[in-house]
Amino acid sequence: MADIAPVSGVRLAAAAAGIRYQDRDDLVLMELAEGSSVAAVFTRNAFCAAPVLVARKHLQKIAPRYLLINAGNANAGTGEAGLGASFETCRLLAAATGVAMNQILPFSTGVIGEDLPTEPFARAIPGLLTNLDEDNWPAAARAIMTTDTVPKLACRQFEVDGMMVTVTGMCKGSGMIRPDMATMLAYVASDARCEGETLQQILQQAVEPSFNSITVDGDTSTNDACVLLASGATGVDVSDARTEAGRLFRQAVDDVCMDLARAIIADAEGATKLVEILVEEAETRSQARKVAYTVAHSPLVKTALFASDPNWGRILAAVGRAGVEELDISKVRIWLDDLCIVSQGGRDAAYTEARGQEVMEQDAFVIRIALGKGAESASVLTCDLSFDYVKINAEYRT
Repeated sequence: MADIAPVSGVRLAAAAAGIRYQDRDDLVLMELAEGSSVAAVFTRNAFCAAPVLVARKHLQKIAPRYLLINAGNANAGTGEAGLGASFETCRLLAAATGVAMNQILPFSTGVIGEDLPTEPFARAIPGLLTNLDEDNWPAAARAIMTTDTVPKLACRQFEVDGMMVTVTGMCKGSGMIRPDMATMLAYVASDARCEGETLQQILQQAVEPSFNSITVDGDTSTNDACVLLASGATGVDVSDARTEAGRLFRQAVDDVCMDLARAIIADAEGATKLVEILVEEAETRSQARKVAYTVAHSPLVKTALFASDPNWGRILAAVGRAGVEELDISKVRIWLDDLCIVSQGGRDAAYTEARGQEVMEQDAFVIRIALGKGAESASVLTCDLSFDYVKINAEYRT
């Protein structure tokens, strides 16, 4: 928390609105300086939540000035009533601030299928506006949590001609994670200046190796959203990738997104292991990702990870059913970190169960798979499947 720098031109506030949770903050307001640029990517789930539909619509009209985020109620699967509630939260904030309704982007996370009450928003908005401050990132990160056990924040800074530029981000998510655009909710902000279309391109490039390459349970949320904000407060223009400022900005955004994505997997519901599935020597990147996700989503592999059991046959079986055409199993090699466990179609001659156990007992390690078919690669971050994952999700609404 101490290393999280504020972003000039972006103020935040958190409040206990009582939307679902009691005795904790569950509503966040982010205020953007006039003239800020905003880029966003959203879930591709066909049952996307009402706030996703509203935020998409508002982004097409005018530059946003406020983001309004609630935890505990997803406002998804709520039909026309849900849309009406999202619009009403925007109307309430617009009336209190004097901005247009479509300058407000709503976001929700929590239980699906329950109507979103708007009265708590009406009660909390005045206090949120009073408490806006650039230093409220930690409070905001805590307020958007649902089953998360820790707030998730990341920050990078770089200097351009004596001016310090900051990129700070927060996210929430620990279950229902296999993003199909970004993560459950993520917000990354900078005080650099960047043209809107360029900012969108930077965000889309950043989410692919980070939020789009993680999985806890293979479920894509109805509410996934990732937003990149540029307030322009420093005056440092990072729009041109050919300049040093542009290069440094892209790297900082990439790094913050990657840090946040790793934090989600490290805090996955009930998880005890952080595991990278790295697939190499594929014909295409999509082929490598397909194999990586097949291994990452295998319940048998994930339960073996939880048990620290080097049951390499489960990994081998998952690779074999991943749908790689004309796969020559004699060329496939598999490693746990640097320990080769499979080669020439079976267990590597030098492999021992004891050495495999040593790797599997670590909190973090890499399962590396070489397909022997080409030069493309891809990696996915995942976790184990524990007793607690089942318990948390079985009891989520009780």
